[in-house]
Amino acid sequence: MEARGGDGRTPAAPGPSVTSRALSLVGAFDDGHRRLGLSELAERAGLPLPTAHRLVGELVAWGALAREEDGRYVVGRRLWDVGLLAPVNTDLVEAASPFLHDLYAATRATVHLAVRDGDQVLYLDRLGGHASVPVVSTVGSRLPMHATGVGKVLLAHAPADVRLRVLAGLTRVTAYTVTQPGTLDRQLERVRAEDHATTSEEMSLGACSLAVPVRRGGADGEVVAALGLVVPSLRGQRARLVPPLQVAARGIGRAVGSAYPAPRPPGTAG
Repeated sequence: MEARGGDGRTPAAPGPSVTSRALSLVGAFDDGHRRLGLSELAERAGLPLPTAHRLVGELVAWGALAREEDGRYVVGRRLWDVGLLAPVNTDLVEAASPFLHDLYAATRATVHLAVRDGDQVLYLDRLGGHASVPVVSTVGSRLPMHATGVGKVLLAHAPADVRLRVLAGLTRVTAYTVTQPGTLDRQLERVRAEDHATTSEEMSLGACSLAVPVRRGGADGEVVAALGLVVPSLRGQRARLVPPLQVAARGIGRAVGSAYPAPRPPGTAG
């Protein structure tokens, strides 16, 4: 039975908390929106301008946001410093670092370490290669899984509900991005069978990628990350690049062992 107040009316549902409104302002920033004016922040966060103005001032005072000379806002250094304390960074990145440097020394290609974050790929570490290749990823950036090598590895080993959501919302990044669900699903089957993924100019023109899974504890463990290379072309390169990738991935998996928790699908408790 519906509860009613003393005047017989149904109590109004509580509005969003101050915390949720402040977080919505922080969440307004993404790869395509790194600098935002106050009105843009309010609009993207779904908040009235006066409310956004007050909360942004508090976030700037704490260091979560910073105001630039032109009046626009960016993510503050203190928020970045706090983010570096997350176990996903401190455990996995530290364990992987020597193997990333070995892989870079062996290939001279751009090296990526990434994990799944919801329905996107999150880049945890990156070493720039010698070749002039257009690379759009940066440490901390999130990109679509279906258009990146590390993303295809993570998507191939993601829970079924994640794969279904991604396959239902494929977007075109370049003319070569795979946007047909059936085609991508068949690619993911090959990723699981061949234990590596490739892309050819699907995220940025002039860049191809090759990636392998990182399995906790070794070859038979759960996939907790992906390790990838970005090169100008994969023509005649796959046989040369896959072995050092797999050696590095196995080393990372053994180094991480059981200390690193596997990523959970969004919305799960833990």
